[in-house]
Amino acid sequence: MGATPTVWRAGMRKRAVRMTMSTESELESRLPLFGLTSFRLGQKEVIQAILDGHDCLCIMPTGGGKSLCYQLPAVTRDGVVLVVSPLIALMKDQVDALCAQRIRATFINSTLDLGEQDHRLNGMAAGRYDLVYIAPERLRSGRFLAAINATSIQMLAVDEAHCISQWGHDFRPDYARLGDFRRQLGGPRTIALTATATAAVREDIVRLLGLSAPRVFVTGFARPNLHFEVCEPGGTAAKNERLLEFLRETPGAGIVYASTRRRCEELVELLTPAIDRKIGLYHAGIPNAVRHDVQEAFMREKTQIMVATNAFGMGIDKANLRFVVHYNIPGSLEAYYQEAGRAGRDGLPSRCLLLYTPTDRYIQEFFIENAYPSRTTIARVYEYLRSLNEDPIELTQQDLKDRLSIEIGGEGIGACEQLLERCGAIERLTTSENRASVRMESELPSLAELLPRDARAQRAVLAAVERIVGGRRGERVYFSMDQLLAATGMSRTAVARALRELLKLSAFDYVPPFRGRAIHVRNRQRPFESLEIDFESLERHRRNEFEKLERVIRYATTDRCRQLEILDYFGDPKAETCRGCDNCGGGPSTNLLSPPADHRQQNVLQCVRIALSGVARAEGRVGKALVAKMLCGSRSQQIATLRLDRLSTFGLLSELSQVEVTALLDALIQLRMVRKQESQRFRPTVQLTELGQDIMRAKRPLEQQLPIPPALQQRLETVRLPIVETRRVNGVAADPAAPEAQPLPVETPAVASDVADACPRPDWHWTWKLLANGWTLVDCQQTRRMDRASVLRDLREAVRQGQCVNLSWVLTDAELCHLDNLLAAHDAAHVQVPLDDVPAGIEPDLWRLHVECRSRERPSS
Repeated sequence: MGATPTVWRAGMRKRAVRMTMSTESELESRLPLFGLTSFRLGQKEVIQAILDGHDCLCIMPTGGGKSLCYQLPAVTRDGVVLVVSPLIALMKDQVDALCAQRIRATFINSTLDLGEQDHRLNGMAAGRYDLVYIAPERLRSGRFLAAINATSIQMLAVDEAHCISQWGHDFRPDYARLGDFRRQLGGPRTIALTATATAAVREDIVRLLGLSAPRVFVTGFARPNLHFEVCEPGGTAAKNERLLEFLRETPGAGIVYASTRRRCEELVELLTPAIDRKIGLYHAGIPNAVRHDVQEAFMREKTQIMVATNAFGMGIDKANLRFVVHYNIPGSLEAYYQEAGRAGRDGLPSRCLLLYTPTDRYIQEFFIENAYPSRTTIARVYEYLRSLNEDPIELTQQDLKDRLSIEIGGEGIGACEQLLERCGAIERLTTSENRASVRMESELPSLAELLPRDARAQRAVLAAVERIVGGRRGERVYFSMDQLLAATGMSRTAVARALRELLKLSAFDYVPPFRGRAIHVRNRQRPFESLEIDFESLERHRRNEFEKLERVIRYATTDRCRQLEILDYFGDPKAETCRGCDNCGGGPSTNLLSPPADHRQQNVLQCVRIALSGVARAEGRVGKALVAKMLCGSRSQQIATLRLDRLSTFGLLSELSQVEVTALLDALIQLRMVRKQESQRFRPTVQLTELGQDIMRAKRPLEQQLPIPPALQQRLETVRLPIVETRRVNGVAADPAAPEAQPLPVETPAVASDVADACPRPDWHWTWKLLANGWTLVDCQQTRRMDRASVLRDLREAVRQGQCVNLSWVLTDAELCHLDNLLAAHDAAHVQVPLDDVPAGIEPDLWRLHVECRSRERPSS
């Protein structure tokens, strides 16, 4: 473990290290090499500490100039500075920029062919470079490690150092090798750099890298040029409208992040005809070549708005982004701040908008359950793999998911494979180890007799294949593509093209290599119970991810300064309110208009106070929808059961529809008069804020126009309201002692609601939860990557577990009526529910779901 770090704050004078004028002059004389004239905050102190031989941990905000902290030492001392970075997409640009300044730099990563990699490794060992950038997977290469042993390394720089910590938001297993790698190098001076690291992550970085008495520089996390704002629109349609409104009023280039590929594609369809700017699409499902072109178009200003998943942005060095929008919440504040922080890196004012709806959390919870699969799921994957006879096993993660009917998604299967590999149960082969195969069925001495004379490439490849096959005609012969490439001396593309042509010969049966990572089970006799998997650690990390998600929810719903909420999370000692976010009342103008001064505003104010009083009377026990029903005078069974019909505000807004009252409550939430609070998981309730109480009690005027459609504004101005006593309108404040019928407490959900529940949700729960919260059947299928029949089976299980399933989630009114008529045609005396008596033309799973739902609605005899 590394020694306790010494923490230096930017701007502090250090007695331990005093720069002499000659040293300071020497450093400043090097700045023109990098096209600079002066240092940014904290850079000089970090560089001097490195030159004095100290290990350093440098925490600087995005765009704060971290790279200079290792680039400048590289040109002032002998030896190579080795830079480990996951930003492969950015390496070439960084190296090109350095070379343009005549700085000796190169990079080595998977984008280079083997010959070029060897050339650069030899150059590194020969001392031809001052800076060498590598991707962390190089640490798995024996050729690279051998070259390093022959190289004089003066310093190791670890960029994006938070990736080494399993408590960080972007843990990468290859980074875990860095501690051993550093010891192998003899413990050279090391600088670890990141823009996002909590105190726990910082401790992890120091410990795992084995830094010796490191100096920790924190120049602050604050980004004063960014305006943070959150909008809670209240539904997909309203969210889309707010997004369009935001983009129309915010010029320039920017990024719109969404949680899923499908949502990104839908947003591109929404924005393309509506926004007069070029829209790009980027996610991991798009081919690499297309993604590269899309990214290049964005960097060169040919595309102004990029709609993307979080696969986009790492390594994007574009300083003039004017906005970043999050259509869905990310999984952690680290991820949010890193992505939002891509705006305004040039220091100019920029906007960061989060469009928050409470149901967004479900997709993040689904991601967490996939990343940390249950013991039962891991066991099922392992037992299936060791039951197979193939070696290696060439099945994709989606293949395994489908064969096992596991509903956690392909990513969950991948997590299982990683855990099994980590404990030594399986080995996942690299794609380069996958083998092609060929069977040649012919009596001819050579199939070349069947080829045109001018088909030189095909003849060369065929000759090489025939040498590999030898006397094994009629058998399936396996070989590596590298073997074929070496035998022909041709490029991979040319060989692949020739093989496609050879396949047209009936006697030539070629199967290309498996494109995924094949699996080798090390010992098929080894039982699952003997595997050394740390399930306690797995559960701790799962709980940690849920806690991170809760902090995002807290950020989205807080009344305090948003910048301060972020800075407190990261432990910034200089945290203070920004006076520029939406909660601080600063920043760009919003769509709120100046309130009218005529008498109609009094009617609006009366509606607002009645709505606020209704929220106060409910005492934070129910959600927005039930408060709206109560104010409208609904006679539903639920209102009666909870005794909401006995409240003094019951029916006071009965002249308005429930949709209109709900929209009014949404506006009050957006104006911070009402807050949502999730006291039980998945059951947000509403209660008044201090501002809401003051306006309800007439202690403060209504100074802002309600953010509602003009039609609803007109309705509130003209609606006839009942004549009520002041006590009733102003609620609790006017007469605190007044008796009031209390609503019954809301029942605890059937599913336990603690965020850190030790038992993972069953698979059916996620399907039911998404549909119960307004997701369409198609969206649910796409998000969970399930077919329709699987969704219906999950809903049947939800019914059996006592959950309420609304058949309108999966049926139109006409379809429901048809099925009801078919069910009614059966003999009413049936004891056995006709689950297997499926009418012609009806999906079996749909029929069974319908029967089970209707059976539970019937009164028991």
